[in-house]
Amino acid sequence: MFTFTKYSHSQISIMTITNEEQQQNQLPGHKELSHKSLLQSDALYQYILETSVYPREHESLKELRELTEKHPWNLLAIPPDEGQLLSMLVKVINAKNAMEIGVYTGYSLLSTALALPSDGKILAMDISREYYELGLPVIEKAGVAHKIDFREGPALPLLDQLIKDEKNKGSFDFIFVDADKDNYLNYHTRVIELVKIGGVIAYDNTLWNGSVAAPPDAPLLDYVKYYRDFVIELNQTLSLDSRVEICQLPVGDGITLCRRII
Repeated sequence: MFTFTKYSHSQISIMTITNEEQQQNQLPGHKELSHKSLLQSDALYQYILETSVYPREHESLKELRELTEKHPWNLLAIPPDEGQLLSMLVKVINAKNAMEIGVYTGYSLLSTALALPSDGKILAMDISREYYELGLPVIEKAGVAHKIDFREGPALPLLDQLIKDEKNKGSFDFIFVDADKDNYLNYHTRVIELVKIGGVIAYDNTLWNGSVAAPPDAPLLDYVKYYRDFVIELNQTLSLDSRVEICQLPVGDGITLCRRII
């Protein structure tokens, strides 16, 4: 576990380490950032939230967001503007069968579940049921718990199990991946078989605090430095994967959309 430290995005775009931060770096939990966005202006990001995100945010999403903000690992959650994007994507592609790898307290999961039709389903995987159950009462109150099939444990064995059944291949309309970055390529080799042609896979954190564009010897927080090469490798692989069309967006910590075409 590593400490997230508060920075002003109007001053820097990449997390670097000071002596004080090096001492804090080994402490558990996160300290709240001004916002989880790569935008250089706090004021501009706040404008986006107040103008187009918060006025349209479902009351249950707001409740879950505020609940999650009190949790020590709150930065594991996606920001609300990214939740709005996921919701729009699900509706635009008329998704009915979805998957999420990495749930935490469920803000992204709830964003997707609310956007799915009444008979839509989402298979959700996370190594911790404890975090999921923090948000479950809000999900139940929102009336979408029946859409969710939550599975606790590592995702790779479950994905392998799904792939063994031919009927699962090409059966998912939308897949959101926001889990352990060192396994992103392992996830990709599996979910590409499970998403349908024309379906969308979305990978979160693909700009990784801006570190993907930093020099190799840039001073970075330990957790940023450790996962950076895995994220860079994913980005390079996706750019060369002829099975998908891609679009990388600077929303949140970076999100790459992959539309399967083969």
